[in-house]
Amino acid sequence: MDSIKRTDDFVFQTYLRQGKAFVRGEGTRLWDEDGKEYTDFLAGIAVCSLGHCHPKITEAISRQAAKLVHVSNLFYTLPQADLASRLCEKSFADRVFFANSGAEANEAAIKLARRYFQKKGEKQRYHIITMQQSFHGRTMATLSATGQDKIKDGFYPLLDGFLHVPFNDIDALEKRMDETVCAVMLEPVQGEGGIIPADKHYLKAVRELCNQRETLLIFDEIQCGMGRCGTLFAHQLYNVTPDIMTLAKALGNGLPIGAMLATEAAATGFDFGSHATTFGGTPLATAAALEVLNIISDTSFLAAVREKGLYFKSRLEALKTTHSRVVDVRGEGLLLGLEVDKDAGFFVGELMKKGFIINGIQDKVLRFAPPLIIETKEIDRLVSALDSLL
Repeated sequence: MDSIKRTDDFVFQTYLRQGKAFVRGEGTRLWDEDGKEYTDFLAGIAVCSLGHCHPKITEAISRQAAKLVHVSNLFYTLPQADLASRLCEKSFADRVFFANSGAEANEAAIKLARRYFQKKGEKQRYHIITMQQSFHGRTMATLSATGQDKIKDGFYPLLDGFLHVPFNDIDALEKRMDETVCAVMLEPVQGEGGIIPADKHYLKAVRELCNQRETLLIFDEIQCGMGRCGTLFAHQLYNVTPDIMTLAKALGNGLPIGAMLATEAAATGFDFGSHATTFGGTPLATAAALEVLNIISDTSFLAAVREKGLYFKSRLEALKTTHSRVVDVRGEGLLLGLEVDKDAGFFVGELMKKGFIINGIQDKVLRFAPPLIIETKEIDRLVSALDSLL
């Protein structure tokens, strides 16, 4: 327990930690300092999508660490070139900017959207419309973009230029669209907002509206992308493509990396010296991410995610029919939320005692974002434990 005390003594108290220090992980399992085993249904908040210490990812990291870790973006490196070309091959995009995190990827997207129009002389086009209950990061720009007041407390004044409208409400969005708007930014499935998927018709209507107004469309897929929803990118569920997309979390399976992808047209907003990063896209991070991408993008792997996601959701929906405390079940693939009538924290704590790791969001929603390699027998054990608690 010394590690817990030293953390509490010397690290900023910005996290309400669960009171366990983990020392080892393998696949879907974690072990704490006392040797107790847990099944991980959170995956580092949708990060370790291939599980802990995946042998192929470990090998890629070790191999690259022995060759080259960092030289800066003043030079070319093979892993970055390989990952960038592969991401573009697998997506709508033509260009990639690498960052260190999701917040930085979103910062890059915000800057690109504004500069795209300002380079063309349209200085008045700087507003970005985002959604209520959205979450885009903790930096000042991404905090300003986020549509949740509770996490903004104490950081005012926020940055100008962000407008918020209700999610899944095309009329509200259309009313806010004017000649000052440069982009619409949204998550195809809201994560921190409570696991809320976009309506099928809504994303198509947003795309059409952006086309009509010649406004850029940004999809934040930091939590819902990289196979999490059963397709490589969440927007592929809707057959709608953005102009700009951001990735992070699962892209590195635990190594810090973010990426902002854009069409060739949108990418013209940046040129030499307009944006930069010291650590973004290092050989080490991109070598790991390339291996992650190759595994997750396999069609049979994604088919298995969809199958397990449907099974998991059906088991949670069965709980809803038998327990009055369950208000709703929602989500896509293996990003699922179970809304209870009150006190999600109770279930988080009690499930941890039973050896299951989840977390609670928005006070009433249990979030399930397990490694994509989770097995149905592990899902069954979790649902059985949750059933007994309900």
